[in-house]
Amino acid sequence: MSPLPPQPLSPLDGRYRAAVEGLGEYLSEAGLNRARVQVEVEWLLFLASRGAFGAEPPSAEQSRALRSWATEFGQPEIDELARIEATTRHDVKAVEYLVRRQLTELGLTPLAELVHFACTSEDINNLSYGLTLRAALTEVWLPKYRGVVDALRALAIAHREQPMLAHTHGQPATPTTFGKELAVVVHRLQRQLERIEAVEFPAKFSGATGTFSAHFAAAPGADWPTLSREFVTQLGLSWNPLTTQIESHDGQAELFGRISHANRILHNLATDVWTYISIGYLTQIPQPGATGSSTMPHKINPIRFENAEANLELSSALLDSLAATLVTSRLQRDLTDSTTQRNIGVALGHSVLALDNLSRGLGEIAVNPDALAADLDANWEVLGEAIQTVIRAEVVAGRSSIADPYALLKELTRGKRIGRDDLVAFVNGLDIGEEAKARLVALTPASYTGAASALVDYLGE
Repeated sequence: MSPLPPQPLSPLDGRYRAAVEGLGEYLSEAGLNRARVQVEVEWLLFLASRGAFGAEPPSAEQSRALRSWATEFGQPEIDELARIEATTRHDVKAVEYLVRRQLTELGLTPLAELVHFACTSEDINNLSYGLTLRAALTEVWLPKYRGVVDALRALAIAHREQPMLAHTHGQPATPTTFGKELAVVVHRLQRQLERIEAVEFPAKFSGATGTFSAHFAAAPGADWPTLSREFVTQLGLSWNPLTTQIESHDGQAELFGRISHANRILHNLATDVWTYISIGYLTQIPQPGATGSSTMPHKINPIRFENAEANLELSSALLDSLAATLVTSRLQRDLTDSTTQRNIGVALGHSVLALDNLSRGLGEIAVNPDALAADLDANWEVLGEAIQTVIRAEVVAGRSSIADPYALLKELTRGKRIGRDDLVAFVNGLDIGEEAKARLVALTPASYTGAASALVDYLGE
């Protein structure tokens, strides 16, 4: 057997690439290196624009050219970095040398020693990860997430009146509406969305052990902490003044924990939709040319929700591991975070893939009113709750002397199937007021949904 040509090992870079490729713009090695180049360039220009150590500030045109080169980082720079790193055996040092070479190209060689000035690699890396993670979240993950939330909200509103038998513990229970149950999910997801959007991206820029030692050795009179804060915040990140060699990654851990939580809510949605399909409450809309089973032609498998379920589990497992690992660094520095952070894209990739499947899956299902109605009509015993509660109210009001209404209804309904006629006869024989009897006789499982429809309005708050 001849060997295969080089193949992607991860399905995210193979089978599922189209669904997640937007993340590669930011969380790939190339995306990280582009951000590193941008940080190095911005730090150089930050210092030079202030005439640091007597440096001649670059002209506006030279600054624009340097920034343009950094933002247009592409395959030539990727290839050149690979060549440089083959010698340096150090990724950030390779970026430094690449920027120095570009300065020569632009006639800015006198500024070369301001490249990576007083920086440890982690100064560059933590800013770069902050920028790339924020961009990936804003440009890719959040739009996908909001798309699913919006689709669910639309379904919740459309089906707010659709009565449905609830199933607590997998057993027939007090009816609800399909729309209200989806609204519960939307409300949970919206809450997590607010928390994810509120996450800050802390960053440090303070040297080898977070003390600005090299900075003050070179310029004792400068206010380096203030300059650091200014530089970090102008990049849109939050300045962390107290760190070791590394930024402590608490912000990343918080973000990953919140995304993992959102994943688990979505996982709950996927398993519930799968179950509703299984019991016939939802039908799947056939897609032209699609095959459900290789041998059973009738099948339409709920693959979108199964795929989402599995990828949400993978994503949360990775995110939980990242959150647990990144908050620990031995003494002032170890490199466990270096290889760990390179898997951020993988962790978010599985979540994006799940969101893509959920979005597609939600567009391929339809509510089955006939199945919902039939199940409601087959479970009149769920009105036992209403009857015993009304009896209690009648006892309190002095219109009934029935003792232990709950036990009475338990005897009638527990473990039994009863129909409308059984309940009507039972109600008419009760020692309660006539108005209460009329209310109970008029009640059906389909109408016993309380404020379910009205509760959907809370999605607007």
